[in-house]
Amino acid sequence: MEFSNRLKNLPPQFFATLVKKVGNAVQEGRDVINLGQGNPDQPTPNHIVQALQEAAANPLNHKYSPFRGTSDFKKAAANFYKREYDVDIDPETEVAILFGTKIGLVELPLALMNEKDLMLLPDPGYPDYLSGVNLANVEFNTMPLLEENDFLPDYSSLTEEQKQKAKLMYLNYPNNPTGAIANKEFFEETVRLAKEEDIAVVHDFAYGGIGFDGLKPVSFLQADGAKEVGIEMYTLSKTYNMAGWRVGFAVGNAKMIEAINIIQDHLFVSLFPAVQDAATVALNESQQCVRELVDLYERRRKALIESCHQIGWNVSAPKGSFFAWLPVPANYTSEEFANLLLNEADVAVAAGNGFGEYGEGYIRVGLLVDEDRLKEAIMRIGKLNLF
Repeated sequence: MEFSNRLKNLPPQFFATLVKKVGNAVQEGRDVINLGQGNPDQPTPNHIVQALQEAAANPLNHKYSPFRGTSDFKKAAANFYKREYDVDIDPETEVAILFGTKIGLVELPLALMNEKDLMLLPDPGYPDYLSGVNLANVEFNTMPLLEENDFLPDYSSLTEEQKQKAKLMYLNYPNNPTGAIANKEFFEETVRLAKEEDIAVVHDFAYGGIGFDGLKPVSFLQADGAKEVGIEMYTLSKTYNMAGWRVGFAVGNAKMIEAINIIQDHLFVSLFPAVQDAATVALNESQQCVRELVDLYERRRKALIESCHQIGWNVSAPKGSFFAWLPVPANYTSEEFANLLLNEADVAVAAGNGFGEYGEGYIRVGLLVDEDRLKEAIMRIGKLNLF
């Protein structure tokens, strides 16, 4: 039996390929420092784990959950947005529960677009955005994220045809992979464009809890009129170290939220209620664990950047997320440099070209090992005498 054309047309899973390379090196007995992953290395806070344990023991949670999620979790999402961003959300019509935001990002084109409609995607960007493109059989154009523009798209570079044809736009700040952040003025410009050209906007706010130098990342929904044109997707994976729990939510435009709910009515019977109960505790209770996590990443960022400067590597510190976006030395492509680091220094990084055409010339490094290992990784790279 052959695979469907839809399955055949899916792009290779970039991170799966990276994991296989690193796994092969480890199997050879090498001490690989893996900076290429995007998997949080800290455990889920105890109070959230305990909430899950208690909820899992409740027989009421052993039944099918409500198709569109529990009321308590949706109310918690609305309360979270009011407390953190002063954004009013109707928990019944403006919240959709997600099995992690990757599902929402991949399924939304199926729910909102017809075949051959046009999407606008950031480049470099999260590779799995392209999964939604291929599954929905839609077209896409990229918006270059350039260092001279602070890794923000320049809407003036869009052609009239692109603006007229585009039905859906994805944005992501704090940004994976560049670590850039966006301000409210940029999101207000986005809202103006979306209204003028009738483009739906999705802001992937996966790293919304992680900002540095005292800066709190801005929510797209804080821009005036944002709910009229778009939604924001928030995952608990990064903010609360709940990556394996697969829980998140979308908030904003009621029609887009309804589209998500309808497609999920056909694909799922919502998330295990005990996970929703624990996620409710994460959102509602003390956020001290989040502040401590950001402090940890900030210390790691400092260790990484200072070590790079010590070996002569001219790099800039990320402003948010738990990634750093580092330029490769002259005369190397991103992939060549990444392979060199793995083969000669036992340091794994993600090649920038895996995130798109405009990722060429960079590598992505995760702040997901302790400070000593980060320093050791850069020391190993320094011994290659490339800088």
